[in-house]
Amino acid sequence: MPEFRQNRATKNWVIVATERARRPHDFLVHEEMATLPEFDPKCPFCPGNEDMTPPEIYRIVCDSKWSVRVVPNKFSALVPDAELRREMKFQFFRKVAGYGFHYVIIETPIHNLTIATMSEEQVCDIFKTYLKLYKDLMSNPNINVAIIFRNNGKKAGTSLEHPHSQLIASPIVPTHIRHLLEEATRYYDDHGSCVFCDMISIEEYVMERVVYRDDDFLVIEPFASISPFETWILPRKHNACFGNISEEEACRTAKVVRLVLKQLYDKLNNPDYNYVIHSSPFKDANEEFYHWYIQILPRLTIPAGFELGSGIYITTALPEETAKFLKIN
Repeated sequence: MPEFRQNRATKNWVIVATERARRPHDFLVHEEMATLPEFDPKCPFCPGNEDMTPPEIYRIVCDSKWSVRVVPNKFSALVPDAELRREMKFQFFRKVAGYGFHYVIIETPIHNLTIATMSEEQVCDIFKTYLKLYKDLMSNPNINVAIIFRNNGKKAGTSLEHPHSQLIASPIVPTHIRHLLEEATRYYDDHGSCVFCDMISIEEYVMERVVYRDDDFLVIEPFASISPFETWILPRKHNACFGNISEEEACRTAKVVRLVLKQLYDKLNNPDYNYVIHSSPFKDANEEFYHWYIQILPRLTIPAGFELGSGIYITTALPEETAKFLKIN
């Protein structure tokens, strides 16, 4: 029998369509993995082609060679030299100059790697870079939020194969993030506790949707997953903002992200995916009601008309089954 499920943290509803549910192994990607070279002379992110990107703002060097580079996006969604001003048109339309930052984090000089096939040390360098950029932006009084994300594969919206992720920092807090904060605040007011901390406790007690756990993190398939194999990486330590963590904690985060992505890579034959680091706006960095986390969304299904019209996702996989399939021992 189909059922509605609600995510207590986001308040979003999903439909678990058990009548057309598929087994976890049915989501195995059957397309052959593209055979990529270690170096592509036409790739702007490969070593030796540094002049094909905007001037870098940061790099990590290992054995006299760069291991991670950060450059402004050549086709930036936001730019730091815009004059930050608000305007009204006809006392109705509102607009703000496109001030902000849009960075590309080039994760490795090797063209044919991905996080699942990198070493733990390489992934650690990526997350230390995220943290350094994030902390720098937190000191900018005109920036209120930063989103770190990774698009892996064409179905996830990537245009370049070379491993990279992105960061966009904005003076405007998006409505989606405001909604998450409002729901977390409402839960805190009702229960006197953080909804994410309670989720960690209950999921670990039930153990039906746990993929991995250690002293620092709990990895779950959410009770109300919006798509097959949606995965959340939740830090056990309460903290509203990714920018509050230490470099050591960033490396521990990197270890878990790599483990989960490697499991998806091995079990589902390298599916396209997005991941996002969900964190509070900077002004809410020390609040008790919110909790940063990482969401991984494999692109195994395509949202259609009902999802667009209702905001309710239909999933054809039970998270209890995908968790067992994906479990990391």
